[in-house]
Amino acid sequence: MAKELDVQLHPAQLEIFNSTARFKVVSAGRRFGKSRLAAWILIIKALQSESKDVFYIGPTFQQAKDIMWNMLKELLHDTDLIETTHENTATMKLVNGRRISLKGSDRPDTLRGVGLAYVVLDEYASMKVEVWEQIIRPTLSDVKGGALFIGTPAGKNHFYDLFLEAEKDEDWEAFQYTSTDNPLIDPKEVEVAKRTMSTQAFRQEFEASFVSFTGGIFKNEWIKYDENEPEEGNFVIAVDPAGFEAVEKERGLKGSKLDETAISIVKIHGDKWWVKDILHGRWNIKETASKILQAAIENQATTVGIESGALKNAILPYLQDEMRTQGRWVVITDVTHGGKKKADRITWALQGRLEHGKITFNRNTNWNGELETQLIEFPSKGTHDDIIDSLAYIDQVSVADFMHTIELEEEWIPYDDVAGY
Repeated sequence: MAKELDVQLHPAQLEIFNSTARFKVVSAGRRFGKSRLAAWILIIKALQSESKDVFYIGPTFQQAKDIMWNMLKELLHDTDLIETTHENTATMKLVNGRRISLKGSDRPDTLRGVGLAYVVLDEYASMKVEVWEQIIRPTLSDVKGGALFIGTPAGKNHFYDLFLEAEKDEDWEAFQYTSTDNPLIDPKEVEVAKRTMSTQAFRQEFEASFVSFTGGIFKNEWIKYDENEPEEGNFVIAVDPAGFEAVEKERGLKGSKLDETAISIVKIHGDKWWVKDILHGRWNIKETASKILQAAIENQATTVGIESGALKNAILPYLQDEMRTQGRWVVITDVTHGGKKKADRITWALQGRLEHGKITFNRNTNWNGELETQLIEFPSKGTHDDIIDSLAYIDQVSVADFMHTIELEEEWIPYDDVAGY
């Protein structure tokens, strides 16, 4: 006989759990406990169902499995409620014959053709609206199944629209909780995050507010200048390469429409950046490679990050030739967009740091004016963003540079002079 389930939820989770609404929309901050709440609801709904199964849907199947699979097994570990589990498909059959299946919204074909008793859509803001409206909603009709939409906001998109609609419909209920509504979260940790994140990002991620990131992302008063180079720190360089001059001429593009290559030279100490210089212009491949190496040599840069892709692959042979010719070598590392849109990547890398005074700029008439224009007008289709794009990549270069700044307590001596270790 199955042991009695010990459903342990904090007060805010219980408000959602005990709601009788058929459809629940939950906007919650990071570490609120969304996944544990979803797991318990899936278990209870599956045990209560007489004929239909339940789905947990994440943005991708792998994300769904990473978030939910081990948690489900953990919560049911000391019970005899699990009949079988299938690791490959992330499907769990309970003793009453009902299944809990984990799915990805990016594979819509796996969601069709079934009737469901309940479904949880986690991080709904990251899914296409058609997943709910055209695929999942019809599967709930047979037994009047319910749904839980849960996640952290991602601007004012379809999750925001659904949240507003849920406040009006009697079959729906909307909930909004901050990260600190979870009593297990140390408020000091949230305060630390607040000091390092931009106001907009903090409100979205920790206060679960539906914040729009368009327009006015960077404020003029955040741009601080300091001509005095900090005594401590290491220089790193980030490069955002553009199409090269000869190639663009062949394509017949006018100069005003061309992107520029931008090379950001930044001294980093702890969490503070001092931007010494940002070289920008339209150069051929050899000129670009020469400028990168010269900047690295002059500033004794420990690491140079170049945006990965075809343009980096084109630069690298010329850069290696330059290094061989001059007998000077620098560490080259990849920086990537990481699957993020450019606007999001730049915002996340720079907004919080600028707002909290973590970035200061050297005075230089060659780039100060263009920097200010790109920051204040960002994002704008009519304004270039090459300078701030390269600056945003410093965020990744600083992480790569960390390994080169570790000091060993003792000098390392190889065991074998031939093998080298």
